[in-house]
Parts: sequence; structure tokens; C-alpha cells
Amino acid sequence: MNGGVRLEAAGDRPAAAPGAAEAGATGVPGYPGPYAVGRYAARLRERLRELARVCLIGEATGVRIGAGPNVYFELRDADGAIPCAMWRTDFERQGLSADEFRDGVEVVAAGGCDFYPGSASASPRFAFRVEQLRLAGEGDLLARLARLRRQLAAEGLFEPQKLLPRRVLPRRIGVVTADGSAARRDFLAGLERRAWRGTIVWAYAPVQDRRAAPAIAAAVRDLAAFAGVEAIVVTRGGGSIADLWAFCDETLCRTVALTPIPVISAVGHEVDRTLIDDVAAVSCSTPTHAAEAAVGIDCAAARAALSVAARTIDSAGRSAVLVRARELAGHSRAPREHLSRHRRRLHQLARELRAATSRGRSMRLEFQRRIALTVMRRKAEAEERRIAAERRALVGRTGSLADSAERAGERRATAVAAFAAALRAHDPERTLERGYALALDARGEPLTDPLAVRRAGKFDLRLAGGTVPARPLDSTQEER
Repeated sequence: MNGGVRLEAAGDRPAAAPGAAEAGATGVPGYPGPYAVGRYAARLRERLRELARVCLIGEATGVRIGAGPNVYFELRDADGAIPCAMWRTDFERQGLSADEFRDGVEVVAAGGCDFYPGSASASPRFAFRVEQLRLAGEGDLLARLARLRRQLAAEGLFEPQKLLPRRVLPRRIGVVTADGSAARRDFLAGLERRAWRGTIVWAYAPVQDRRAAPAIAAAVRDLAAFAGVEAIVVTRGGGSIADLWAFCDETLCRTVALTPIPVISAVGHEVDRTLIDDVAAVSCSTPTHAAEAAVGIDCAAARAALSVAARTIDSAGRSAVLVRARELAGHSRAPREHLSRHRRRLHQLARELRAATSRGRSMRLEFQRRIALTVMRRKAEAEERRIAAERRALVGRTGSLADSAERAGERRATAVAAFAAALRAHDPERTLERGYALALDARGEPLTDPLAVRRAGKFDLRLAGGTVPARPLDSTQEER
């Protein structure tokens, strides 16, 4: 509980009552205590009474209005139950009679938690201490219904049943309703109008009290497991939302939604809308409409139509047989004429076939000729386009070649001029023009060594203007 229950260990303070045997008692390692039971129970009651007061809504069961000071009952719903107690004086102030406040009614109770610690001779008891009590109005129930509807819709439980295939003419139908109810009679009357001749599997269940929802859910499961059942109908007559509340039970609706056989809901009248109507494969306003939904066709009309069709087929068959018999009789009386007529017909068909074949051959040849001409024309056009493209490319390459040749000639002329200048720069004649002379031996080979000049004795000096003979001087001549 929020805040915890604060207890004092035995020996921390004097015992609350004479004779308490907690002082000096030995506890269990890891656990506080030991505590006196009476003190623990008293502290527990105090803590429970400190919890906030709340309102509860549920079905009243086990109602006991006796001569004692308290009125006892339980509040229940699909998920749990809680015991309740109410002071008789508080109950009488609510203005509820014993007929109004009885088992199975939906109530709204306001109060808080309480705990009776008990005594040496009385058992302890927990209860929800009711301070105000009223019958649940339609607004309360409709609010609960709206919450449940939103929850089941969010979980996608409205769709599975509607996706199941339904037989138009089931051979076996399961029905959940109260034994001997008006809904049972209305459903049978609807089937009678349909002239249906199948089998009904009855699963009787209470349809209005706290036992109704579990019993109906069990009946639906049993019928789904019954061999050959192809549709299940859940039906009852009309009433207030409180009377029909069993058909808004969450567990029942989940059972119906997950049943592998189509379930048809027919609860209440046209103005009534319970939660089972949302999860079922089909929702009908009355048991009679449920019968019409379960059997999708008027069997009497279907039988009449089949009978008419059978007679028509029989009559047509007889007529066909008579016509064929007359034809055969005619053939038997004049077989030669009959054969001649058919032979002429065959000859005519043969001529038409030959003519058609000839026309077809001519058309085929003409078609092939046209195709060949078209192919040749397209090839010629393609060749013309190729030649034109090559001509354009050749003209472009010719211009480029002339430009390239001109540029190459210019480059070569420039190179030749450069080579000529280099040759002129290295020409010996140019050197002689600057005043130099070249010594040549008798063979015309140049002399570059003074010793070679002396050994030669005579040599020629080549000047820019011509060649003159010369000889080396001896040492005496040199001094002179």
C-alpha cells in the first residue's frame, strides 16, 4: 500500500493490552517483528481507512438484507469481485426496496476500504464499506459500453467475424436462447416463412443475470465444436440496457469474435444495440430477421422456381426429341434424295473453299510482294542516308587534310631556313672571310700540327680570295 504500514517491534513500547506475549519473543532473521496480531490488524485497518473514497460500478450478487445492523452483498464484473458492507441506517436512507436491490442488478456504490480485525471468537473480514448506493442508470451503463466498444475496436475484434464466408442455405443451424422464450418462437416462425427444412441444434442458456454471459459464451463454444453447424444465432427479446447487459460482456464478445463459424446476433429490438452486435458477423433487429439472415433465400420460392425449370427442361427435351424423330422419319422415307441434297451442299462448300483458298493465296502473294517492296525501299533509303553521311564526312576530312598539309609545309620551310642558317654559321668559307687561313698538304688535307707542316716542307694556304703556295722557315730565317 502507498506509504506502507508502519508497525513497532515488540519491546519498543509497552503492550497495548494486558497479557500480550510479544516482549522477549524471538523473530525471524531478515524480517521485522514479531508483532502482536491485534496491533497489526488495528494498524492495517487504520491504513485501509486512510485510502481515498471511490465509486464502484458492478453487478450486485449475494444480497443479504437481514435484521442485523449491516447489509451485505458483493460487487462483480467480468474481471473480479469485492465484498461490500453497508450500515442498515445508510441503506434505508437510499430509498431502495428489497425488490429494487436484488441479485443481478447493476449498482453504483460509493465508499472506501474497511477491515474488521476480528477477535478470539470472531473471524476477521475485509469489506468495501458502502456509504451511498444507487441503481446504475443507463448513462452509467452506456459509458461502460462506450469504453468497451472503443477497446475492442482498437484491438480489431469487430472484423474477424465479418470476414468469414457464410452459406446461403445452411443445412444445420445452432441457436443460443432461453428455453421457451418468445425469441425462440419468433425465430422458428421466421424459418417457417423461409420454408427451410434443415436441422436446428439448440443450446439453451439464461439471458439475463450474472450467470448469463458465461453460459452464453460456453454455448457458443459448444456449438462451434458441434459437427456440421454452419451458422450460430444468438437471440433474445428486448429490454432495457440493464436487462441486455449480459450481451455486452467483454469475455462473451471476445468469444464470439474469435469463433470460426459465422455468428448472427439478434438481441433486443431495433432500438437496442449491444456489444455483441458489433463483433458478430451479422446484426439483426429481431429474431425473425435473424432467421432470414441465417437462411439467405426463400426455400419455397426456390423450390417453385426449380419445379418450373424442371418442367421447362422436360418440355424442351420432349420437343427436341419429337423434332429429331420427325427428321429421322423423313430421312428414312427418302434416303437417296437426302444424300443427293447433302452431296450438292458438300460440292458447293468445296467450290467455295477452293475459291477462298485461291483468293487467300493471291492475297498472300500480294502481301508478300508489298512487304518485299517496302523492305527494299527502306534499305535503299538507308543506303542513301549512309552515302550522304560518308560524303559529308569525306568533305570534312578533305578540308582538314588541306589545312594540315599547309601547316606541315610551313613548319618544314621554317625548319629548312633554320638548318640553312646553322650551315652558314658553320661554313669554313665564312671563317676565311673573317681573315683566317687554312693550311693544306699536297693531298688537300688540312694541316693542324706544326710538326706536320715542317715535315711536309711545302703546303698551300687557302684564303678567302684563293690559294697561295707556302713553306715553313727554318730557325735561321726566323731569327732574321
